[in-house]
Amino acid sequence: QVQLVESGGGLAQAGGSLRLSCTTSGRTASTYAMGWFRQAPGKELEFVAGISSSGGTTKYTDSAKGRFTISRGSAKSMAYLQMNSLKPEDTAVYYCAALESPPYGDYVPIFTYDYDDLGQGTQVTVSS
Repeated sequence: QVQLVESGGGLAQAGGSLRLSCTTSGRTASTYAMGWFRQAPGKELEFVAGISSSGGTTKYTDSAKGRFTISRGSAKSMAYLQMNSLKPEDTAVYYCAALESPPYGDYVPIFTYDYDDLGQGTQVTVSS
């Protein structure tokens, strides 16, 4: 079973930055499509950003466009979410997700049910 471990969450001020990291344990992690989701208190899990197994295609939710950047490490067993210009409404638990066998190299799923694995999450709190 693939394990995903998130790190890098914490407290930031509005306008600040945080960088989340996701470490995957799978032997074929370089073939996974990866994504980030978040869940704010009292709200459902929502898609934030995703990146294809090739790393060549990315997708973002509208609220993240222009502020967040998803990327993969050189070994592709890591995924990152660089978050700039943070807002209080970005406060949530952020989860890393992996799709182990994407149908093609540029595929980026945006729904939770399209992913196979979800991490334990890391808390991000943005103060005003």
